[in-house]
Amino acid sequence: MAKVTKEAALRYHSEGRPGKIEVVPTKPYSTQMDLSLAYSPGVAEPCLEIEKDAQTAYEYTSKGNLVAVISNGTAVLGLGDIGALAGKPVMEGKGLLFKIFAGIDVFDIEVNEKDPEKFIQAVKAIAPTFGGINLEDIKAPECFEIENRLKAELDIPVMHDDQHGTAIISGAGLLNALEIQGKKIEDARIVVNGAGASAVSCTKLYIMLGVKPENVVMVDSKGVINDKRTDLNESKKQFITHRNISTLAEAMKGADVFLGLSRADVLTTEMVQSMNERPIVFALANPNPEISYEKAKASRSDLIFATGRSDYPNQINNVLGFPYIFRGALDVRATCINEEMKLAAVYAIADLAKRRVPDVVNAAYGLESISFGPEYIIPKALDPRLLTTVAPAVAKAAIKSGVARKTIEDWTAYQTKLEALMGYDNKMLRNFTDMAKQNPKRVVFAEANHVNMLTAAVTAYQEGVCHPILLGNADYIKNLAKELGLSLDGIEIVSLRSEAEAARRHHYAQILAKKRRREGITPDEANEKMYDRNYFGMMMVECGDADAFITGTYTKYTETIQIAKDVIGIREGHNHFGAMHIITTPKGTFFLADTLINRHPNTETLVDIAKLSNETLRFFAQEPKIAMLSYSNFGADKVGSPALVHEAVAIMQKEYPDLAIDGEMQVHFALNKELRDRTFPFSRLAGKDVNTLIFPNLSSANSAYKLLLEMGIGNSIGPIQMGLNKPIHFTDIESSPRDIVNLTTVAVVDAIVQEKIEKK
Repeated sequence: MAKVTKEAALRYHSEGRPGKIEVVPTKPYSTQMDLSLAYSPGVAEPCLEIEKDAQTAYEYTSKGNLVAVISNGTAVLGLGDIGALAGKPVMEGKGLLFKIFAGIDVFDIEVNEKDPEKFIQAVKAIAPTFGGINLEDIKAPECFEIENRLKAELDIPVMHDDQHGTAIISGAGLLNALEIQGKKIEDARIVVNGAGASAVSCTKLYIMLGVKPENVVMVDSKGVINDKRTDLNESKKQFITHRNISTLAEAMKGADVFLGLSRADVLTTEMVQSMNERPIVFALANPNPEISYEKAKASRSDLIFATGRSDYPNQINNVLGFPYIFRGALDVRATCINEEMKLAAVYAIADLAKRRVPDVVNAAYGLESISFGPEYIIPKALDPRLLTTVAPAVAKAAIKSGVARKTIEDWTAYQTKLEALMGYDNKMLRNFTDMAKQNPKRVVFAEANHVNMLTAAVTAYQEGVCHPILLGNADYIKNLAKELGLSLDGIEIVSLRSEAEAARRHHYAQILAKKRRREGITPDEANEKMYDRNYFGMMMVECGDADAFITGTYTKYTETIQIAKDVIGIREGHNHFGAMHIITTPKGTFFLADTLINRHPNTETLVDIAKLSNETLRFFAQEPKIAMLSYSNFGADKVGSPALVHEAVAIMQKEYPDLAIDGEMQVHFALNKELRDRTFPFSRLAGKDVNTLIFPNLSSANSAYKLLLEMGIGNSIGPIQMGLNKPIHFTDIESSPRDIVNLTTVAVVDAIVQEKIEKK
C-alpha cells in the first residue's frame, strides 16, 4: 500500500470542496410547486401529522436514516484530548464510512464540553433530530456515564463505538480463533492489557459469550488489577483478580488469550512463549501493536495473531460492525442497541468468516485465496456480504428482544433492499479501484491517438489504477498530449509499426501463425496482422508483455471480436463470449447481457451467455436471479426467438437445478414480482426480485441499456467482457474518458483474478 504522507492527507481533505461529506436534496425542487411542497405551505401537513403522532416523523422526515456522530474530542484516535473542533475530520470520516458501507446519512456534531452532565444535556436536547446516536472519541471513565445515561434517557439507539465496536469485532474473532485452536470458551484463560473503555467493554462482552470472570486478568499501566490494589476506580474494581500476581509477565504464563488495548511493544516474545499451547494474541494498539507481527509469528508456530492494522491478516476493524449494526437498528426503529443485538452481530460476523470467500474479496486484498483458518478468523472489511449478513441479524434480534417499533415481515425483500441501498455500481467501482491501486497492472490502450482514450490512460495512471502502454505513433501521441495539457512522464509508448518493433512483430506473428495454422492463417498473413494495433496489442497480453487490453474508440467491435477469438481464445467450457452492463436504477441494480457481442444468438449461444452471467454475478459476490427475456411468455409463441429462449431456459434449469432462472418472459413480468407471481406462480423465480436480464438478441439488449442511460433512469459500468481467456475489454466511440477509466479499473481487476487462476 502507498504510504500516507502529510501532504497527501491535507490535500485529500482540502482539495475541491473542503471536508468529506455534504447534504443533498432527496425530493424534486425545480418548480414553484416543488418548493411549495418542500417548504411553505405544503410542509405544514407533515408537521401537523408529527404533532399528533411523533412516530410519523420516521415517515415524513429523514430521521429514520439519520445518525449523529457526536464527540467532545477528548480521546481522538491515537491523538488524545485535542479538542472538539480538531476532532471534526475524524467525525466526518466516520460519517463517510456510515454512508458508503450502509447508506446511512450522518451529521457530525462536535460539542465543546468536557463536563459529562452538560454534555449529556446537550445531546439530549438535539436527539429528536436523529434516528440514532454514535458517540465517538470520548475519554474514559466519563464515556461510561455518558453512554449509560443517554441509553437510559433516550428512546433511540445510542452506542459508543470505541467501546462496543472493538468488543463486537474482536468477540467474533475470539469465537472463531478458539474454534480453530480447539478450545472451549468457558475454559479459556484471558489476559487483558489495558483498562480503558474498549478493554472494559471487550471483557464484559467476552463474559457474555461464555468466558468465566475468574479466568480473566486485567492489567493497567500500574500492573495487574488485583485485590492488593487500593487505587482502583469503580470501573476497574469489577475485574479484580484474587490470583497472587502483579505483572503482565506473570499473568501471561499459561494464558490462552491475550487482548491488548494499550500501547506498542509491551508484550515480549518471552511472554508469548510462556502462554498455553495453541495461544491467541489480539494486539490491537494502533498504529503499532503491543508486539509486532513478525516477532509474534517468530515466537511460536501454533499462534493465531490479530492486530488493528490492514497490512496484516486478521484485522480487528470496527467498520465490520457499526455501519451494519445501526442499519439493522434503524430499519426496525429500535429504541436502543441492546446486548441481544450486539451478540447477534458477533455471531453473524463470526459465521460469515466460515463461508466461501468471493473472488472479488480475494482480489481486493491481493490474495490468491483465503478461507477460514488461522490467517482468516474474521471477514475482510471490503466483503460486500457484511451488509446483508449483519444488518438482518441485528434487526431480527431487536424484534425478538422487544425493542423494535417496526416489524419486518418479508426478509427476502429486506435483503434485496439492502443490496440496492447504496448504488451497487458506485460501491463496486470503489472496491475495484482499491484493488487496482494495490496491484496495478500493465494495460495496453490500443487507440492512444484518440483524445478520450489518451485522457483516460493518463488519468488512470495518475490515479494509480494501472501502468498504461500506449499504442501508436509516438510523435503524434506526444503532440496530442501537449495540446491537451497531459503529462506522459512515466508512461510507455509503443510505436508498433516502427523498425524498433520489427523483432517483436516477427515474434508475435510466429506465435499466432502456429496457434492458428489449421485455421488458414499463414506466417505471411500473421506478419501483416501485426501492423494492426488490435492484433499487436492482444498479442502483448497473450505473450505476457502486458496484462490487459482496451480497445474500441475507433475500431468496429465486430472486427475486434474476431481478433479476440483468434488471438486470445474463448474460455474452456464455452463456445462463445459475451458482454455485460451493470445498470443502477431507482429500482435497484441490474446486470444486463449480452449487450455487445452476439448479434443473433441461437440456443447454444444463449446458454453460454446465461452461464457466463451466472459466473460473473458470483464473481461480484451477488446471488444470480436471472430472467431470460422475449416478447412472449413461457411457450406462448413456439417459433422464432421465443422458442430459442424457451429451449435455453430448459437446458439451464436441467444443468443448474438450484439456480434461480426462468423464462422466456416479457420484461414487465421479469421486473414486477407481484404481477409475475400472480400470473405465473409456477415460475422458478417465484418470490424473487430479478437482478439479471438476458436478452434474446443484441439489438434488444443494446437498445435497452442505452435507453435507460439516455432517459436518465440509470448509471452504468461496462461493457464487462465475459468468457475470453484473458482480460480484453471493449469500449465504444461514445465512451467518455471516465467511462474508459472505469472500464480500465475493471480490466485490472480482471487481470488480478486471471493471475491468481494461472498460479493455481
